[in-house]
Amino acid sequence: MDSASGLISQLFWLFIILSFLWPVLRQRMLESARAKMIHALQQRRGSRVIVLIHRQESMAIFGLPFYRYITIEDSEQVLRAIRLTPPDVPIDLVLHTPGGLVLASEQIAMALRAHPSPVTVFVPHYAMSGGTMIAMAADNIVMDSNAVLGPVDPQLGEFPAASILRVIETKRPKDIDDRTLMMADMARKAVTQVREALVYLLQEHFTEEKALELATTLSEGRWTHDYPVTVSQARDLGFLISTSMPMEVYHLMDLYPQPNQRRPSVEYVPLPYIPKPQPAERKARD
Repeated sequence: MDSASGLISQLFWLFIILSFLWPVLRQRMLESARAKMIHALQQRRGSRVIVLIHRQESMAIFGLPFYRYITIEDSEQVLRAIRLTPPDVPIDLVLHTPGGLVLASEQIAMALRAHPSPVTVFVPHYAMSGGTMIAMAADNIVMDSNAVLGPVDPQLGEFPAASILRVIETKRPKDIDDRTLMMADMARKAVTQVREALVYLLQEHFTEEKALELATTLSEGRWTHDYPVTVSQARDLGFLISTSMPMEVYHLMDLYPQPNQRRPSVEYVPLPYIPKPQPAERKARD
């Protein structure tokens, strides 16, 4: 009896240890698969592949979700990768992000623009806000046919800078408090700074006049901050967008999964769907 209870106790503790270790082992396997896929894409395209993908990740052990965006740490890593890339080697950036800090996004964009060889940005799903600014620095933008970019209008905390300026325009000066006036001053500077950065990036491929027009459209607050700029709309604005997305990019995205849920929101058989031919209907007999 004691031997059986001892075995059960050992199995119980083994299960507990494996439960704690499995997320770590799974993460290591994912990282190894990502490295292999990045290497394969680099070999096929003869480029340096950099991945900037933000998902809702799961923290180790506890499984608590947190949201990711472009940070200073991201810009440090991307800038280091660019520095390690020889001038004659093209750069491919796989970009999937809701945006982030203007400073970090601008640093990455400026570094990409300064790289002597061609830079291609791949957008398999979306690159909003600061992600769009980074895409503007590329020589080539490749998007999935259903992927989107977004406006680059700056935000001051929870408020769009352009909306703060509109408050000033619609109210009488005596009705505006000092805090709002100070925020409006910051908002005006933020919009100007982002627009100037975009003009600098876009002048690589557009005339100064066209660059200013595009920069103003993207930064003036014409749309809400989460407005989806589709491939067709981006082309209408004047951008040369390709939809020839390499399959390796999609496979790479699969290696950055969302955290597991008890009940998945979307389910399907993960195979290409080929409808089965239906037999021709028999003619009705007379």
